[in-house]
Amino acid sequence: MNKEKFDIDAIPGERWFPKESTFEEDMTEYWGDFGVCSEVDTLRAVLLRRPGKEIEHFDAREVRFSDEPIDVELMRKQHDEVAQIYRDFGAKVYYVENQREDRPNAIFCRDLMFMTPEGAILTRPAMAARRGEERYIAEALGKIGVPIVRTISGDGMFEGANAMWVDRHTCVVSTGSRCNRSGFEQVKYELERMGVEVWHMQQPYSNIHIDGLMSPASNDTILIHAPQVPYDIVDMLKKKGYKILEAPSRTEVRETFACNFVALEPGYILMPEGSPRTRELLEKNGIKVKTVNISEIMKGKGALHCITAYLKRG
Repeated sequence: MNKEKFDIDAIPGERWFPKESTFEEDMTEYWGDFGVCSEVDTLRAVLLRRPGKEIEHFDAREVRFSDEPIDVELMRKQHDEVAQIYRDFGAKVYYVENQREDRPNAIFCRDLMFMTPEGAILTRPAMAARRGEERYIAEALGKIGVPIVRTISGDGMFEGANAMWVDRHTCVVSTGSRCNRSGFEQVKYELERMGVEVWHMQQPYSNIHIDGLMSPASNDTILIHAPQVPYDIVDMLKKKGYKILEAPSRTEVRETFACNFVALEPGYILMPEGSPRTRELLEKNGIKVKTVNISEIMKGKGALHCITAYLKRG
């Protein structure tokens, strides 16, 4: 008996092939024009929190503010002036619209996120008086289309001012009272995945964030508070080609936040009023300096770099 043979068609292969691109390459097309890997490249977009009800009534000691009374309306006016300087320079200004009413430190947005080429690392503040602020940063980022690549979790603690870009492939991350080893390792993992070498810096006992001790003013010039920046970090910066400028006044570093400035572009910075010796040093070394009065904001023991979360540079 002849058996009939059946010729069964082969199952076709996959026809939906993946797009071979990186998240960084896709950012503009699918999310928005965001991404940061520098502290000095041309400032294009920032996230701010205009002082709201949270600054009207609070216990200064509990939230680590100065004991000096705050002129609420003047603080808002000074904050608006900073935002306008950014706009006049050509940067887009976004705002954190919602926030807890018991969190006056929420104006210091740099602490609540750290921007990378692929999106934001959402931080986990160390102080009980600040924890929970980050939820509203996440809300604001989601609204404008900034991807969150990592939320610090578990027992990790990390604040955005505990990290400083040196260049696209180098970042300093500090541990201390505001960033523990768990937070450091979570940030390190994400940055190394993006091709970034992470340099560990031990934060001094008397200081909480990197931007209180050093800040780049251009791609090859950095201002440091020499007594409190570790040798190996300065040595690395020298080998990267940076000229090291040592802040001449401890008073200006500690009292008028001389290191806590924002670069508008390489070689052009916005710094708080009140640090004439440091300004003179910067200008003698080719840095263009614009100053602004933020006396009321500084009563929160933070300054320009603290209130400014970068969303886009370059």
